[in-house]
Amino acid sequence: MFTVTLTTSGRRFDVLPGETVLEAAQRAGIALPYSCRAGVCGSCKAALIHGRCEYPRNPPTALDVHDRVQHAVLLCQAVPASDLVVQAREVTSVEDIARRQLNVQVSRKWQLAPDVIGLHLQPAPGELRLNWLPGQYLDVLLDEGRRRPFSIANGPQADGVIEMHVRHVAGGGFTSWVSDVLKEGDTLRIEGPLGTFVAREDSERPMIFVAGGTGFAPVKAILEHFLALGTRRTIDLYWGARSAADLYLHTLAEQWAAAAPGLRFHAVLSDPEQARMAGMREGLVHEAVLDDHPNLSGHDVYMSGPPAMVDAGRKLFIESGLPEERLYFDSFEYAPDVLAQILSGRAGIAEQA
Repeated sequence: MFTVTLTTSGRRFDVLPGETVLEAAQRAGIALPYSCRAGVCGSCKAALIHGRCEYPRNPPTALDVHDRVQHAVLLCQAVPASDLVVQAREVTSVEDIARRQLNVQVSRKWQLAPDVIGLHLQPAPGELRLNWLPGQYLDVLLDEGRRRPFSIANGPQADGVIEMHVRHVAGGGFTSWVSDVLKEGDTLRIEGPLGTFVAREDSERPMIFVAGGTGFAPVKAILEHFLALGTRRTIDLYWGARSAADLYLHTLAEQWAAAAPGLRFHAVLSDPEQARMAGMREGLVHEAVLDDHPNLSGHDVYMSGPPAMVDAGRKLFIESGLPEERLYFDSFEYAPDVLAQILSGRAGIAEQA
């Protein structure tokens, strides 16, 4: 058994054999940042000050050459090979919220976009409502230990309703089932809350929100939280997609901008023809942010969406002066079991080559 010491707070916790740093921290009630839990998004990146760790599960693909030179580690995959001293952000706001499993019923199902389903889930009879912070996500529990993560698109409500935006992925068994088979009244089993992509209220800096596709879901939850608080901080919301139809709640974003003087909404379409037809801004969403804000040193940035968008934005935003500790992001990725299958398949191809 090894011990991990966190430099910022001095807190210490033990790690069982084969356990990752993130798993051990969660067992000890300490909230460290994370998102995909598969080693690909980089949300859990931290600085290793002392000690050695290994990656027996998945390769730490989110670490580039610069990260390795700086002795960065991915807490969701790092298994200690000695005692560790780690410099990592702690997200204390989520530590007191119990993570649990419960049954929920589909109280509403509707079409948000041609390939996006909206769901309202309510606690099944006899279940207590789930508590969470805006921006967190949940896992839908399937058979054989499989899980599918989905962001929660709203904050906690008195009636316990949970809102989800589910994009139909071609070849995706679960999302196809949600689209074609799941009906109102059906029951799902979920676990949550999960993740550390939550509102940081200890700042008066201007905020920039960047969403790609259904990455709008957790951004919606966090933005609604700040608006409910009556924040006076200026807010720029950038939502990028391929077509106007993919901006499935753009009228809601426009309503926010009309009602809140300090909020500006920027719709960005990557397809030039679609952008011209819709009369919307053309290009990549992270590039639109940098066109408007070439110096990000005075901002807080929240970003949620596909890994390619998050990875590109993260690097360029930091190069544009944004301190890394003021970049909060949630990267959509394969569920861990799906990722393992993909990696296993790649290994098999390599062996046959």
